[in-house]
Amino acid sequence: MVGAMWGVYRSGDGFYGRPDNYSENRTYPGMYPGRGMYPGGGMYPGGISPSYNKSDFESNGEMIYYTGFNESWERIETEYGPHWLYVHGGSCVNCHGTDGRGGYPVMMSSEIPPDIRYESLVSENHTEEDEEHPPYTDETIKRAIREGIDPAGEPLDLTMPRWKMTDKDVDDVVEYLKTL
Repeated sequence: MVGAMWGVYRSGDGFYGRPDNYSENRTYPGMYPGRGMYPGGGMYPGGISPSYNKSDFESNGEMIYYTGFNESWERIETEYGPHWLYVHGGSCVNCHGTDGRGGYPVMMSSEIPPDIRYESLVSENHTEEDEEHPPYTDETIKRAIREGIDPAGEPLDLTMPRWKMTDKDVDDVVEYLKTL
């Protein structure tokens, strides 16, 4: 299990435990200043945090989805996207939820993240923000993750980060989306 071997788990508002290879000069999931953006901790007003506590990740894709770090403990960098994501860390789960359905406005924005469950993305009926486009394929999902481009070649909203993922990491995330 990815993550469990380091003896850590991440919740929405903090970091518990330290990996065996802990170093003060290294960034780990959940280790961002102030334990969140708001008083009381957490990534949302009033100290409310996403309702997830994970200690074991079945795959690299699941670890990236929940933490924004890969199985080598490398933070997945972004280009564009919400500033809070860059400053405080974050991952797919922070906007799309544990089930991938999205549906709630992104913090500090009015944008509503879409359903990114694989079956929804590849469906003929998939739409985003009232814009219809062809169904996603594995390759166009990867392009959306990395470049922020939908299947019709149109840019996604800038609240969707452009993740700088390796081929392996983006393949693993797509495989994880197939389990949602």
